[in-house]
Amino acid sequence: MTQQGHSKSKKAITRRDFLRLIKILGLETVLLAIGGGIYMREYEPSWVDVNNITLQLPRLAKSFSGLRMVQISDLHFGGWMTSESLNDIVRMIGEQSPDLVTITGDFVMGHRRAQQELDKLDDLAAALKPLSERFPVYAVLGNHDIWLSRNSVIKTLYKAGVTTLSNVSHTIKRGSDKLHIAGVDDVMERFARMDRVQLRLPDDGCAILLAHEPDFADVSAATGRFDLQLSGHSHGGQVVLPLIGPPILPYLAHKYPSGLYQVMDMYQFTNRGIGMTPPYVRFNCRPEITVFTLESA
Repeated sequence: MTQQGHSKSKKAITRRDFLRLIKILGLETVLLAIGGGIYMREYEPSWVDVNNITLQLPRLAKSFSGLRMVQISDLHFGGWMTSESLNDIVRMIGEQSPDLVTITGDFVMGHRRAQQELDKLDDLAAALKPLSERFPVYAVLGNHDIWLSRNSVIKTLYKAGVTTLSNVSHTIKRGSDKLHIAGVDDVMERFARMDRVQLRLPDDGCAILLAHEPDFADVSAATGRFDLQLSGHSHGGQVVLPLIGPPILPYLAHKYPSGLYQVMDMYQFTNRGIGMTPPYVRFNCRPEITVFTLESA
């Protein structure tokens, strides 16, 4: 399942720029002809892909072999994602019977402390609470969380029973064996401190890193300490054109935009997310719940 990432030099483009571009080029008409506007707006965004992946991690102790770990990302609650939609996601996660759940950032839309978004944070906590009542849930922040209010989002996750890993690590023990779940704060907004993570991370045992932006894998893999990095941020592009790929990808998601990669001795996995940012369409890029079964070497 390993895919090799390729780096290309691309000029940064915003989603607003992309919308302007498709109006000029008439690409919107092409997309409508291929997939249909109703399909892209109403059907595919709710057609969740439960993606099962088995990974063998070299430092995973035998006592953890068979561990089931769910990853979701990029909820963007308060926009397209409603309480009802998130309740459905929580129900689907429960059906997978995971041992733990990870969420790799962008819980909110993030419109610079917009009051209407801040008012919805209690609803976000209420939707996530049933998840943390059944399973350990670990998370990192994304750039949209910082844009809205870093402290407010952290307080909301605390209220929801979610453990936020802001440049720290958490150790799970089974007897004398250890599994470390570490996290860096948002890379794009320069809150990530890998030095602090490494300072707190024990030398022995398998280590998994949560980092919102996938291209941070080049940094984390170079440390030689992590077996797996989990990321989101890209949404997989939301729109993936046949033979072309995603017309737009955000900064720090160009090298590893979707799926599984081998970066040096580390696996990098980028989840396509369950929410969206405008335009609220998906094409050839279904929202994703990833279910990892981890095996020892």
